[in-house]
Amino acid sequence: MKVTLTVNGEEREVEVPSNTLLVEILRTHLGLTGTHVGCDTSQCGACTIHVDGRAVKSCTVLAPQAEGMQITTIEGIGSADNLHPMQAAFRECHALQCGFCTPGMIMQAIDLVDNNSNLDNRAIREGLEGNICRCTGYHNIVRAIQSVADAG
Repeated sequence: MKVTLTVNGEEREVEVPSNTLLVEILRTHLGLTGTHVGCDTSQCGACTIHVDGRAVKSCTVLAPQAEGMQITTIEGIGSADNLHPMQAAFRECHALQCGFCTPGMIMQAIDLVDNNSNLDNRAIREGLEGNICRCTGYHNIVRAIQSVADAG
């Protein structure tokens, strides 16, 4: 089947079987490998992207569901020379170790800050429940998100 979607502001068309997951379209067919596959069961959040402005685990979306969607991946939010404020906060607060979960964590964090007011430590931790980091204790991740929420 043909699927047309807008990815990072650019309209893209891919020909894939109807049972193809959106994460596979992004990684394999479009070469956007910043979206990671950690579990294939919607448990870890490493594949989190923005779909029509909201954080979504891309391993839960099938190709037909992706038709016409506006998709933003980690590659679409900033660059090495012009980091998104959340990317900068993660760097400044040392909110990563191995970096595998970081793209999905950042995409979830942006959604959390954009769609919630008065975020505190507890609300941030609850908002990250679907994203797993196996390296950190989340303290610096929460601190990074809090710094962006406070600045906003």
